[in-house]
Formats: sequence, structure tokens, C-alpha cells
Amino acid sequence: MSDRPSETASKERLRLWLRLLRVTREIEASLREDLRINFQTTLPRFDVMAALNRHRDGLKMSQLSAFLKVSNGNVTGIVDRLVDEGFVDRMPVPGDRRAWRVALTDAGHVEFQRQASAHEGWVNDLLSGLDAQEATDIAAKLAHNLREARDEA
Repeated sequence: MSDRPSETASKERLRLWLRLLRVTREIEASLREDLRINFQTTLPRFDVMAALNRHRDGLKMSQLSAFLKVSNGNVTGIVDRLVDEGFVDRMPVPGDRRAWRVALTDAGHVEFQRQASAHEGWVNDLLSGLDAQEATDIAAKLAHNLREARDEA
């Protein structure tokens, strides 16, 4: 790559960021549609189930909200519906009458695994133009650059 003036590199990085945003939105829209069509569910529901799948002992509602970076109100409605469907259990937190811990039920784990397997396939199809090494290299390069930028700030 030839040496370019700093301003040109800056403009190209801005273009890259805008392309990444556009592609991310397109991938997310495709995944939302696939979840809706194939599982009659939403991406936020999938995200709640994924978080609870990672935390097998469950999470307090406040922890779940923090983990997902959304408000308690957003999570409460989703959890309520998942409880009604038998995919999530809600348990009181000992010593804290206002707090609840939520965890996937056995049926919730089975359902999440069905959805996660399909989700992985959809993402694989959407990114099939990259081989495994390219995907690893791109992710590593972006993560490295972000760490450096944060360290400089």
C-alpha cells in the first residue's frame, strides 16, 4: 500500500466505518427476519436467551439488563413472555425481596440450542465470502486497533 496523506487515510477509515455500519445493519435485518420466519421470535428474545444460556446459574434481572446493555423495562417484558412460555424460570433472590434471578429452563435450553444452531448457519452463509483465517484476521485487527485507540485516549 502506498503512503497516502493522513487526511486521505482518515477519509478511507471513515468510509470503512460507514460500510461496516451498513453491512452490520443489513446482517442484523436478515437475522431478525430469519428468526421471525423460522422461530416466530425476535432478536431481543434470542439475545436474552443467549445471555441466560451463558450464565447457567441465572442472572438477577439487573445483571441481565447490564449484560445486554438495555433498560430493566426492556428486559422485563421479554422475560415475562419467556416465563409464560416455559423457557425461563423466575426465582426470588434470598435476602433481597425486590430482586429476581432468572434462568433458562430445560425446555429453554433445548429451544435456544435449536435457534442458536440455525443462527450460526445463517451468519456462516452471510459471511461465506471470508475464509476462516480472513475472519480471524479481520476480527483480531479490529480488536487490536480498538484497544490501541482506547489506550491512547
